[in-house]
Amino acid sequence: MKPFLDENFLLQNKTAEKLYHNFAKSLPIIDYHNHLIPEQIANNTQFSNISQVWLAGDHYKWRAMRANGVDEKYITGVASDYEKFEKWAETVPYTLRNPLYHWTHLELQRYFGITDLLSGKTAQKIYDDCSAKLQTPEYSVRGLLAKMNVEAVCTTDDPLDSLNFHQQLVREGANLKMLPAFRPDKAMNSDDVEGLNEYIDKLESVVNKTISSFQDYIDALKSRHDYFADHGCSVSDHGLEQIYAEDYTEIEIKSIFDKIRGKQEISYQENLKFKSAMLVYFAELDHEKGWVQQYHLGALRNNNARMLSKLGPDTGWDSIGDFSQARMLSKFLNRLDTQDKLAKTIIYNLNPADNELIATMIGNFNDGSIAGKVQFGSAWWFLDQKDGMIKQLNALSNMGLLSRMVGMLTDSRSFLSFPRHEYFRRIVCNLFGEDIENGELPNDLEWVGKIVQDISYFNAKNYFKF
Repeated sequence: MKPFLDENFLLQNKTAEKLYHNFAKSLPIIDYHNHLIPEQIANNTQFSNISQVWLAGDHYKWRAMRANGVDEKYITGVASDYEKFEKWAETVPYTLRNPLYHWTHLELQRYFGITDLLSGKTAQKIYDDCSAKLQTPEYSVRGLLAKMNVEAVCTTDDPLDSLNFHQQLVREGANLKMLPAFRPDKAMNSDDVEGLNEYIDKLESVVNKTISSFQDYIDALKSRHDYFADHGCSVSDHGLEQIYAEDYTEIEIKSIFDKIRGKQEISYQENLKFKSAMLVYFAELDHEKGWVQQYHLGALRNNNARMLSKLGPDTGWDSIGDFSQARMLSKFLNRLDTQDKLAKTIIYNLNPADNELIATMIGNFNDGSIAGKVQFGSAWWFLDQKDGMIKQLNALSNMGLLSRMVGMLTDSRSFLSFPRHEYFRRIVCNLFGEDIENGELPNDLEWVGKIVQDISYFNAKNYFKF
């Protein structure tokens, strides 16, 4: 029986152990998509206790606590930081076989050197030990990133953001690269005409120009895209249920925009056309600047109306959706490719039923101009666990080139989530190790080790060119 979470965790054979320890373990981390708060990185925030860095904003843990019967008071409510931690600690033993059990203890080990299992009985000691360390300089935000050998992070930023904290870090000359990512979801959200108008009004203030026509609007958004580029941005991101690729004319979009600006309701078809036009427009800007564009597809968000009203979005009420992806995704990518305006692209799916769909779709638009130009992004959100990762890796292996994959990301709001890169690397090494030991791949550790290193780090470094 193997010990729990020892040095060979997830590595099921000697070849996997060699691949991980000799090739993958010590590589730096490029985390090209996350939801970290730039202000905390720029100001090198010092957290007072582990609840602040570990529980605040982490809806993975919140969902588990709710499922375990924990009252909302101890999750997002008025309970003290220790009371919230204690309720989480009491929940952890019930998360067996949920990835949270692995992540929790991996993070306690890697950041704090704690090998005790977290439970109600060990809560006080672990809380005190971690909180004491978090108040020392080496456990500041940047200290935590340095512990995980993080080389670069890409935050997720609205076009209206000033990027002042990114600039602050650049002026400081810090070794860590913190780069923005252009996330214009709110700028194309015509589901909510009132909210979109409020967004356009804010955009007017930022660019100091009146926006009364669609041309005014796209000119203003281009100025923000240019601004992001001037401040180190080379990545965009979209969080969508599905790709929109309706046929439209410029006259139609101008008319729809006029209706939106006039605060008139638009039809379902007009909504789809407006979103389609905006997606194409942003994609053309990305191609023009040589950016990487990312599409996160398939989340069914805000399912619980009562709790959405009480707590707002991004508080743990989202799930996997069953949206139709293939035809519109093909049409969208084909339109850009036909016009020679298809940028480097990463597509993430949330429904595992779409794994093979995405794995084959990317092959339609990898034209040989760039190795791995169109990528099947790593297992995302509900899928970034052992089973989900293996299924994504196998689909990509069977139908594309796993060797050209740009690897893992955290997609996280927590500074303690970076062992997920280690988790991913161990899984990759184990897959290759199993194939070698089964005689399904040659026992060429130098070459396979190079491929492991590429997937873990070098492919991302070459692809993004931060």
